[in-house]
Amino acid sequence: MSSLKSTTSDDAPESERASTLAPQVSSSDRSLGPVDALSAYMAQLAQYAPISREEEHALAVRWVEDGDEDAGRQLVLANLRLVVKIAMEYRRAWTNVLDLIQSGNVGLLEAVQRFDPYKGVKLTSYAVYWIRAYILKYIMDNFRTVRLGRSRAQRKLFFRLNKEKRRLELEGFDVEPKLLAERLDVKEDDVIDMDQRMSQSDLSLNAPARRDDAAAEFGDFVPGAGPSAEQIVGDSELSHVFQEKIAEFSAGLGERDRQIVDERIIAEEQKTLQELADEFGISRERVRQLEKRLVDQLREYMKANLVDFEYYAPDGSE
Repeated sequence: MSSLKSTTSDDAPESERASTLAPQVSSSDRSLGPVDALSAYMAQLAQYAPISREEEHALAVRWVEDGDEDAGRQLVLANLRLVVKIAMEYRRAWTNVLDLIQSGNVGLLEAVQRFDPYKGVKLTSYAVYWIRAYILKYIMDNFRTVRLGRSRAQRKLFFRLNKEKRRLELEGFDVEPKLLAERLDVKEDDVIDMDQRMSQSDLSLNAPARRDDAAAEFGDFVPGAGPSAEQIVGDSELSHVFQEKIAEFSAGLGERDRQIVDERIIAEEQKTLQELADEFGISRERVRQLEKRLVDQLREYMKANLVDFEYYAPDGSE
């Protein structure tokens, strides 16, 4: 299948690749300031009319079956308003909404690349997860009290450092950066750098969030109690994507391994190891070994096929 990214160099940043599909604001528009630039961008979107579900399905089939780049581009352009809508939800966390829109456009591009028109799901419903994931990743990479860093290794270190510290302390070790680096299989300098970021003192909720905006306080970004409607929808979409990837993973397994996945790893009411051992005619310990192997394989599959999987499930490998 052709790639929508083929119009630019493979070495170009993601935001540049997305820019080949989304209408861009000219330099003269940018000089007017963020609000005017956003208005100009929205004015450009007016030329891209929404499409019906039937049109969407026909375009998606042409894109998936024939690699029709024009069809893929139409799918992206027809859903640019969705990116703006989602980006606006995060405008209090990042003042330049155009930055968020650009990252969201990359997420939309990813969604179109992966979309299956035969699943019976609308592209807009499927794309919400990818758009939100890329916007959140941009915010995490560029504005954090403790910055996670851009690489997967840095995010992994952020999630595991304190846990490994506690583990070594309980084992009676003198916790030094060199030992932590050996345990986590990272460089000692990376451990020192991340430890310094994480040890910074907490800020007052009334402290200014940014120097250029005295009205915005850090407390403004603390979520209220209970999930929002957007979180509920996002969690539902995330669950759908996880289930889809688990099904893809299971499709390549043998019958016994699939049964272990279905009845032990993802089942709400799990069968016991002994019940499966009796069914398979093997020992309980052997079933446990098979289960552990499948869990490890599933985690590696998820890492390879989901954006920032470790962000959503940081403790699963521990």
